Amino acid sequence: MRRTFSFAVILGLLTLAFAADTAYAQATRTWVSGVGDDVNPCSRTAPCKTFAGAISKTAAGGEINCIDPGGFGAVTITKSITIDCQEIPASILASATNGIYVNAGTSDKIVLRGLSINGAGTTPGIRGINILAAGTVTIENVRVFGFSQQGIADTRANGGTLAITDTVSRNNAIAGIGIATGAAVKVLISNVRLLNNGHGVATGPNAFVTIKGSDLSNNTNAGIDNEGANIVASGNAISSNGTGVLNTSSGITRLANNDIVFNTTSINNSAGSVISFGNNRTNTPTSGPITPAGGATSDLGQQ
Repeated sequence: MRRTFSFAVILGLLTLAFAADTAYAQATRTWVSGVGDDVNPCSRTAPCKTFAGAISKTAAGGEINCIDPGGFGAVTITKSITIDCQEIPASILASATNGIYVNAGTSDKIVLRGLSINGAGTTPGIRGINILAAGTVTIENVRVFGFSQQGIADTRANGGTLAITDTVSRNNAIAGIGIATGAAVKVLISNVRLLNNGHGVATGPNAFVTIKGSDLSNNTNAGIDNEGANIVASGNAISSNGTGVLNTSSGITRLANNDIVFNTTSINNSAGSVISFGNNRTNTPTSGPITPAGGATSDLGQQ
């Protein structure tokens, strides 16, 4: 009887220890600090050192916050999560890798806010934010720069939504934002600065993109490169690119109230449809047909 009791006590203690570990893993809110340690439970008083350490101890749908400034390392996201360091300088240095890799469920919700993602290094980073799978992705007040491919890339096979607001993507070799999805993805780009990239925005088929109140300038190839998407661009500054708006591969681009200036070619429609609402401002030549909104097309025009 005594042996049985002792075994039961030991088993109970082990169960309590396991439960404690599980509780750490399921915290709804976790914390990182520049002087934290990933062996900690990532609580406010015992924070972790990296986003990767914190995410393993954060419940699905939970949130990671920053206590103080620091470099918190690259991270892979496989579940609904918010990483929010809005008020604290928080950076990811991603040499030779992706800064944030999103490979979550098709109904998962990802929020990234207040981050600086740097691809600098002897070998530059690949992509700043690489979205492979997720339901909705929201990117707010993020700085992405110095990557060998795209600053932000969405290559989801199953579609979803992407909202990028108050964000800067600059000095990325291929594109500030690149979208090449296998199913319909609805994209909002609002108050975004896409500067000094290969392309500002580069999109392929299945993308339904609204670009509003943004600056797409000083990009080597094109401010907007539409390779089969459906794009509405309104109230943007599209300046000093190789081509302001490039439309190919049966893309449909609707333009309203944009300043498309100081580009080598303002608008180049080589294939597909460029529909203008007649209130864009350009000062360099255009190429290819441009259809007035409400003209001999199915477009509804201004209502």
